[in-house]
Amino acid sequence: MTNDISRKAFADLGSPSLVYVRPVRAGELGPEARLAPAPGIQVRADQIVYGVYTPGGEPLAVLLNREEAFAAARAYELAPVSVH
Repeated sequence: MTNDISRKAFADLGSPSLVYVRPVRAGELGPEARLAPAPGIQVRADQIVYGVYTPGGEPLAVLLNREEAFAAARAYELAPVSVH
């Protein structure tokens, strides 16, 4: 038996500090990601970067590697988990 649940209802089930970190190709990021690398950093469209998302799927940040994504989330007192 399967129950349908809205994104908001699903997000409300978890901790308010829970965030998801998942790999994504830079070229697949939507305009809401506002990818703006630091001076001297080149990001190719086929490069894997790591997005940090709310449980509802809203993007919070994009970082170049998984370790930085987890560290950034923890710096803001968030609880990051991996999503594949």
